[in-house]
Amino acid sequence: MIGTATYGERMELGEVAKGLGFGLAAVGRPGYINVGRAADLPPGRGVAAMRARAVELLDFAYAHGVRYFDAARSYGRAEEFLAGWLAGGRDRSGVVVGSKWGYTYTADWQVRAEKHEVKDHSVATYDRQLAETRQLLDGHLNVYQVHSVTPDSPVFTDRALRRRLAGLAAEGVTVGLSTSGPGQPEAIRAALDLTVDGEPLFRSVQATWNLLEPSAGPALAEAHAAGRTVIVKEALANGRLARPDPGIASRLAPLAAHTGAPYDAIALAAALQQPWAHLVLSGAATIAQLAANLRAPTLDLTPTDLPGLIARLAEPPAGYWTTRSHLPWN
Repeated sequence: MIGTATYGERMELGEVAKGLGFGLAAVGRPGYINVGRAADLPPGRGVAAMRARAVELLDFAYAHGVRYFDAARSYGRAEEFLAGWLAGGRDRSGVVVGSKWGYTYTADWQVRAEKHEVKDHSVATYDRQLAETRQLLDGHLNVYQVHSVTPDSPVFTDRALRRRLAGLAAEGVTVGLSTSGPGQPEAIRAALDLTVDGEPLFRSVQATWNLLEPSAGPALAEAHAAGRTVIVKEALANGRLARPDPGIASRLAPLAAHTGAPYDAIALAAALQQPWAHLVLSGAATIAQLAANLRAPTLDLTPTDLPGLIARLAEPPAGYWTTRSHLPWN
């Protein structure tokens, strides 16, 4: 039964998919940052159609061994869709649910909006969003993360906030953080040092790592060595590695031809084969994409493949994040 297994037991069940999780960022709302997304979604992108697509993907992922599912308060109705799926009457044993707080969704179910989400790591936002998450996912919330922590986040200076988070951890929820931006390594290392009453505050770290932006790797290795669960997000670089431009494609093509694998499976496999990675998230928006993503755990890149790929593809972190900031919501 969901809610009876320990977090560790659930993580072991999740390993059926060999470390692949599923995130709802692309299907919980009509607009998102992802290359080529306009062709992926149901016509009109209404709530009912997006809910149906999310449920279809969740069913497919679960049937193929995925047990970790990722949402956030800012992913539109992602928590709502996930909660409905969990309550759908079918066996959901072994499911581990992670969500995030710290951004408020403000796009009002529009593909294009002046502001899609507003960031605020205050105690007031934490209290409000935790209550909202619990209203939807009560009894299913295993991991709750501060969304998109950067080195200047209040989590590093606000003692009241850290006390709140420690209180949640005392209730049995794994408290973690996600990171973004060129300062990811600094934020991760600072988070590893945070304690409350002598106990580490953050037990999980969700960070961007991909073949174009691998700079967080050493810090994530330190997090792994310190006993933290490491979750990789944006392994496909918001679609830039799934639908690559000609320059990126030319550097991926030899390995794709050699392995017979699609570009997205190669990119996910590169993340899965990092020795510090516990989970890598698929953000697929179609069944075809998810099926291709699920090939990644079976793709065995050789020890010489990965360093060569990274050397050919890695961009300076500042340049990568600037490029990401200019990708359109679509």
